[in-house]
Amino acid sequence: MSQPVDSAVSAVRTYIENHRAPFLDDLAEWLRIPSVSAQPEHAADVRRSADWLAAKLRETGFPAAEVWETPGAPAVFAEWPSDDPEAPTVLVYGHHDVQPAARADGWDTDPFEPVIRGNRLHARGAADDKGQVFFHTLGVRAHLAATGRTTPAVHLKMLVEGEEESGSPHFRALVEEHADRLAADAVIVSDTGMWAEDTPTVCTGMRGLAECEIELHGPAQDIHSGAFGGAVPNPATAAARLVAALHDEHARVTVPGFYDGVIELTDRERELFAELPFDEESWLRTAKSAATCGEAGYTTLERLWARPTAEVNGIGGGYQGPGSKTIIPSSALVKLSFRLVAGQDPDRIEKAVRAWVADQVPAGIRCEITFGPATRPCLTPLDHPALQSVVRAMGRAFEQPVRFTRTGGSGPAADLQDVLGAPVLFLGISVPSDGWHAPNEKVELDLLLKGVETSAHLWGELAGNGQETP
Repeated sequence: MSQPVDSAVSAVRTYIENHRAPFLDDLAEWLRIPSVSAQPEHAADVRRSADWLAAKLRETGFPAAEVWETPGAPAVFAEWPSDDPEAPTVLVYGHHDVQPAARADGWDTDPFEPVIRGNRLHARGAADDKGQVFFHTLGVRAHLAATGRTTPAVHLKMLVEGEEESGSPHFRALVEEHADRLAADAVIVSDTGMWAEDTPTVCTGMRGLAECEIELHGPAQDIHSGAFGGAVPNPATAAARLVAALHDEHARVTVPGFYDGVIELTDRERELFAELPFDEESWLRTAKSAATCGEAGYTTLERLWARPTAEVNGIGGGYQGPGSKTIIPSSALVKLSFRLVAGQDPDRIEKAVRAWVADQVPAGIRCEITFGPATRPCLTPLDHPALQSVVRAMGRAFEQPVRFTRTGGSGPAADLQDVLGAPVLFLGISVPSDGWHAPNEKVELDLLLKGVETSAHLWGELAGNGQETP
């Protein structure tokens, strides 16, 4: 059933080109649904989006496509078993909810009325994440057409949640509830991107996240700094000392045990990061910053992708109005977040931070620490067979070497790895200029179709019967 590489690639591309127009028409129809999960007035639209996708997946050929309820917005699950009982099982993850958008935000056109300008499709969700979810529908059909199969080469599943843009508050519980249905040998996350249009890349890891709010309480009320200053503890001073003690002179986090278990970068990974065409001055302009900083001994990309961090997200206490008010404030507040890398456990980090804060707070200051829900880090080794399958599939589509990145952000993908025990692979074709969460969000149509093509090659690669990259 396998074909020489040239004919297989040609067959996939021919099918995609012949079905390009209806594919884009269908995507535009989905993009017109304003599935903004963060806004209660769009709850019915989020549900309509889920219903639309489930119906379209059944139309694509998935024998089962269901809307799964959560306490919040619904998710969509679909399954298409392979006729090969020994085939691996692959789960594709994405989301169908989108960020808020309105013309008044700076959009040139209605954000929920898709428009093609040149080679770009503009609409909210075009890149994040409807476009990148939807390319799998045409991809699997191209896979079948090019191979002559009637079912995919893998047992193919999809899970498309409806609350990612609202922090995925019910996602882990959903995955735990349906763990048997979601069981997979590998997870493909299509909610990410590439380095640049001319630099196809595969992401190999995502940092985790733990965050907390620290309340420091001193006197029962604000008191006169002349009558009591220098003789009673000041919560604002305690907050400042706490923040100042968080890092040492080398920008390393001083919390004891913070780096325990951290998986260090290999020499090969550092070489691969260094090969990327990174323009630090341009990156600084994007960051609206005058200089870089961070843990000594690491490059900017290494700090962003492979090193854990502690950041002060907010600090306050006492009088904030005009002029002076000579008081010792009754309370102060510090908000911290910790980006975690492979080898770190959010529960251990929480315990370490609580112990460290308790040691820092002086007598007479009462401290309350509240941690929010945490996200675990995930990392796939460069030599993992499933990762190499993604690389080969993308290489066949783009016809050039594929490089490697990680992402400094955090997301629900780690919950899939944690609950299902399957490696997480990232397949995305979006580029930084697509403007996720910004006005005039867009997707490059050529790259969108390269995503389709990569998806078409991927299932055979993962099943072990794909051809080598030309």
